[in-house]
Amino acid sequence: MSKISNDPITLEIIQNSLQAAADEMFAAMRKTAMSSIIYEVLDMGTGIMDARGNLASSGAGIPAFIGVLDKAIKVLLEKFDQPGDIEPGDVFATNDPYYGGVTHLNDIIVAMPVFVEGRIIAWTANIAHNSDVGGMAPGSLSGEATEIFQEGLRLPAIKIISKGEPIRSVMDIIKVNSRMPEVLEGDVWAAISSTRIGVKRLEELARKYGVATFEHAMVTFMDFGEKVSRTELAKLNKGTFELSEEQDDGAIFNVKITITDDEFIVDLRDNPDQVVGPVNTSRDGVMVAAQMIFKSITDPYSACNEGSFRPISLLTREGSVFHAKEPAPIGFYYEIELRVYDLIWRCLAQSMPERLASGHFASVCGTFVGGTHPDTGRQYTIIEPQIGGWGASASRDGNSAMFCGFHGETYNCPAEINEARNGLIVDRMELNMEPGGEGKFTGGRGIRMDYRLRSDNGFLTAGYTRSKIPAWALDGGKQGSSNYVEVIRTDGSSERFAFVSGLTTNKDDIIRVVTGNGGGLGDPKSRDPDAVREDVKNGLISESRAKEIYGFTS
Repeated sequence: MSKISNDPITLEIIQNSLQAAADEMFAAMRKTAMSSIIYEVLDMGTGIMDARGNLASSGAGIPAFIGVLDKAIKVLLEKFDQPGDIEPGDVFATNDPYYGGVTHLNDIIVAMPVFVEGRIIAWTANIAHNSDVGGMAPGSLSGEATEIFQEGLRLPAIKIISKGEPIRSVMDIIKVNSRMPEVLEGDVWAAISSTRIGVKRLEELARKYGVATFEHAMVTFMDFGEKVSRTELAKLNKGTFELSEEQDDGAIFNVKITITDDEFIVDLRDNPDQVVGPVNTSRDGVMVAAQMIFKSITDPYSACNEGSFRPISLLTREGSVFHAKEPAPIGFYYEIELRVYDLIWRCLAQSMPERLASGHFASVCGTFVGGTHPDTGRQYTIIEPQIGGWGASASRDGNSAMFCGFHGETYNCPAEINEARNGLIVDRMELNMEPGGEGKFTGGRGIRMDYRLRSDNGFLTAGYTRSKIPAWALDGGKQGSSNYVEVIRTDGSSERFAFVSGLTTNKDDIIRVVTGNGGGLGDPKSRDPDAVREDVKNGLISESRAKEIYGFTS
């Protein structure tokens, strides 16, 4: 057995090498994927776990994917627990939230063990949104689903490659269940390649410094992550904080947060039962939401790992909307996780104004547009998370046209890519000028974007929250504006939606996405007159509206 080194420089090199490996995995997947949702939007994430499935290092990607991969690995380890179940060269996959998938069936997690000296020393894994995995609707998401079987192919923590060789029957099953089989196959192989790159780098690292030192470095930095979190936890206001909030559909969501010297306790037991439709989430998904907020208010700038989240305790009730039981549909899980994320945020914002801003548009505003490409005759599906307005803070205006807190570190798909690969034209993308978000400091602006379709018999599926109840404000500011999608027909008629599934679209119809402005902070009358004058000059508010809200005179 190799000797353990406690040299801090060596341990730091190993930790930074883990981060570099995770980032290289991310780059490899981005460069080889076939779907624009992966290679342009970057709806993906990569990470490295230790032999027990604890998060050792996370790569780039969606913040909400940080805490997904470790949970999947732990399910795999529990399922494949016999000698010979896991061997060098094996690759595993899961997408099922009831079997370690955490999110929804479109998100396939691919994982690979790292063997050195005849035993597992780590895992590499990634997750990405796949354009179509079957189910009752193109794109695999439908607001009409009443059970998870309608949402696509379920992969319940399975082996897809054995000792380096693909299990052909499994690969065939995955392909034949998709409306876009070649694209799905390409994206899965991109994920496999990503894990293999990670394994190669970790094998090299462990052999260079010794397995014992490699493993010791991971433990050391997890313990350091815990130390950092607990140091910052000690600085937070202590006590119990509670909030009840009405949702767009009239449901009331509740949270109780208790902050002690040692724990950050999130109690979500007093919440509605799971619903018939696909707006439920798994307990693991709710934990991810709690992890994101906890990281934001403790130490948002350092790397995160398993140790970073040790102070969190989560209390849920099985069978509730925040801890759904099989076979509840879960396709729009991300909107429910966002509600938890935003609920915790709002609950704590009054007591932590230096750390938390007013509410943001708080919806992925996932927009699924598909049909037959008029030039190629092939099926296409666009999956677009949208950008919107963030809330004002105690010292500045909110940011405009940014992804929501759940979906940061991603990009919108460039108009040129959408127009070349898909059957539509992007007519416009501009700031949302609807009223909302005024204050001493104003909320950021959402957007208005128009897709114009080029073929008949297409479809639109979308799921937006904060459509009736906009982003919340603080200290006398004005609430933001709503998220919605509008379909404008060629005859001039229009329909407005928050949730819509499989709506038929035709040539020259306009799908207009409107995302909300963030909430304001402080009495609008106390806004700096020069700032108001600049807003008017830049067209962010009309002179009449500025006079009404701010008392502005030119």
